[in-house]
Amino acid sequence: MNRALLARQHLSRRAEIPVAEALERLIALQAQAAQAPYFALWARLKDFAPPQLSDRLEDFSLVRGTLIRGTLHLATAPDFAAIRPLIQRGLDGVLTDGSVHGRALAGLDPAKIAAMARSLLRRGPLTTAELRDALAEHWPGRDPQALAMAARVHLPMLQLPPRGLWGRSGQPTLAAVEDRLAAPEPGFALADLVRRYLAAFGPASVADAQAWLGLSRLASTFEALRPSLAVFRSEDGVDLFDLPEAERPPGDAETPVRFLGEFDNVLLAHDDRTRIMSADHKRRLYTPNGILRATVLVDGFTAGRWRIEDGKTESILHLDLFSKPAKAVARDLTDEGERLMAFAAKHAGGDIRIQVADA
Repeated sequence: MNRALLARQHLSRRAEIPVAEALERLIALQAQAAQAPYFALWARLKDFAPPQLSDRLEDFSLVRGTLIRGTLHLATAPDFAAIRPLIQRGLDGVLTDGSVHGRALAGLDPAKIAAMARSLLRRGPLTTAELRDALAEHWPGRDPQALAMAARVHLPMLQLPPRGLWGRSGQPTLAAVEDRLAAPEPGFALADLVRRYLAAFGPASVADAQAWLGLSRLASTFEALRPSLAVFRSEDGVDLFDLPEAERPPGDAETPVRFLGEFDNVLLAHDDRTRIMSADHKRRLYTPNGILRATVLVDGFTAGRWRIEDGKTESILHLDLFSKPAKAVARDLTDEGERLMAFAAKHAGGDIRIQVADA
């Protein structure tokens, strides 16, 4: 399971393919942290350089916006346009009557809020704060954050550059998807999205796909696909589905150390994450406010955290591992760490410090 996941995610061997093709294979990359997609692609593609992504964001062949599980993702423009309608019923659950925002919106029609947001964005892009404040003017006395969330959930929107460009920053600025992207090609259905999920993350269970997509009630879709899929059985007796032709390397296949950025998809794509991350490691990789830290993989499994500290004159790569590494592993971590520093550190020739993290 681990080796299949790493192979399909190009983490067992860096791929020599264009960024757009990589995005199509991976479906989308988590982009809650603006620079995270760059680290995701650096870990997966040979000779990746940030302009290969930044340039595609500026010409809108790649886009960032609210997508899978209601979080920010980066995808190709055609994929974003096609996937966004398929996951709408999952996004609707964000505003249930029992949720904080749902209670704040009691008595309001979210569709009317989205329509107002659409009208506002026809005049031009707005920052998230500008859109929030404009909606609050139309519904005085209501929670502005809840109004903005209703617009985000019910109106497909993109975040525009310079937000998301390498080495640059800016306020999140929004535009409606229909103002920037072509309409999706007809015929792309939920079953097609499930097959692509299996190609990128399989073998996987129904619960795994539901967790990644943020959708419930996918069992019927899997059952309709069953005759065309390979079906395995987990040690717990759960059906695991896969594409018959998909790569499934042997469990003892060698795999290199890897450094993943924050919220990397490979750590979020399954309900049962034990194929790559133990329950104890999950606890140690998440911050109290829910941020999934940049992660070290050793022998294909989570093994620690990393961060780059850029000082005024020196950059330091801190590797906080969950156990003491063998000498050969420490050498591999140093070698890969030097490549990471060359890619992302502010200063050349910085130090790499390996230590065992506190439990």
